[in-house]
Amino acid sequence: MKSKLSLAEARRFILHSQRLSSAKHRTTALDTTLSMIEHLGYVQIDTISVIQRAHHHTLWSRNTHYKTAHLDSLVEDKKVFEYWSHAASYLPMSEYRYTLPQKQAILKGEQKFWYDKDEKLMNSVLERILKEGPLMAKDFEFAKKRTQAWSGKPEKQALEYLFMQGDLMISSRSHFHKVYDLRDRVLPKEVDCTIPSSQEHIRFLIRKYLEVNAIGKASEITYLLKNKKKIVSETLKEMHENKELIELTVDEHTYYGLPELFEIKQSALDLSRVKILSPFDNLLIQRKRMQALFDFDYKLECYVPKAKREYGYFSLPILWNEKLVARMDCKADKKASILHIYTIVLEASISELELFSQALYKELLLFLAFNHCKSFVLHSSRPTGFKELFSRCI
Repeated sequence: MKSKLSLAEARRFILHSQRLSSAKHRTTALDTTLSMIEHLGYVQIDTISVIQRAHHHTLWSRNTHYKTAHLDSLVEDKKVFEYWSHAASYLPMSEYRYTLPQKQAILKGEQKFWYDKDEKLMNSVLERILKEGPLMAKDFEFAKKRTQAWSGKPEKQALEYLFMQGDLMISSRSHFHKVYDLRDRVLPKEVDCTIPSSQEHIRFLIRKYLEVNAIGKASEITYLLKNKKKIVSETLKEMHENKELIELTVDEHTYYGLPELFEIKQSALDLSRVKILSPFDNLLIQRKRMQALFDFDYKLECYVPKAKREYGYFSLPILWNEKLVARMDCKADKKASILHIYTIVLEASISELELFSQALYKELLLFLAFNHCKSFVLHSSRPTGFKELFSRCI
């Protein structure tokens, strides 16, 4: 028998599972950062730096005591490593073995890679790192000829191929540049390197997704995973028949969840605090899911020509009282220590604007400190009257 959830109930479960319910942390800030990464399974890395980069932002949204040095420390301590999830990401070392199927598929040529394989050049790159120690792409004397105009120089391609098939790992970053080293010099000896069976891997993907996202269906669990939807669908049904999963309906759509989902006491969740989220936050990365469950139609417009942007270059979704209620396009002027908020756009569904203004101002003070700014300027809002209302909170 299917359990029925309202959209409001589903949202509360999702936000709690995403660790966005403002729970108090009883460990050190660094330990909290590690536990967040271990829970979420990945934190996406991004290069855009108009504000703090996405990997820092995502972790800060769940732990305001987060420091940007935490990730470097956790990589150095070999608790976290870089690899490809649906995008370049930091992943917990405790789940290293579940990256091995993808590495093996790339190594064997079963999974198409972005570049052609140049084994002679790859062997040469490996030999240099073996003899000289960790190296960055810029340490190589690049060949002048490129195989593809958009894809970078051959040595960089060789480094990335070796990284993706598991021969190299990222031992650290220097000014955001990757430092590559041999896997055996980075990977702790105690890490389990047994390759999971296909069924074990699929079951891991399902359980992990549901732990982090509360509810899900095959199309969401297999987001950007090729040729996995059929086996995931079959395994979901099998796990449900074995009572490892429960079936739920939300807004007449069928989802799966873990049996312990209903152990979460919704009344104890604090969702009143505003959260200014990264466009690459784990909650938001599946846009269709956000539309279906949060009625929030979101598109990142930094890749859209300026004349066609509706909300701005790097518009940040704003969460409040279980809903995504606004977007804020901003940029940190690091020299002047000013956060320029070019515009705040409210969703039509938002109510209690004065309470929202107060909650947003309180969070903005924390957001300023996170971005090393001392003040902010709100240039415009939609509707226009919100700018005046908000100014009363300052």
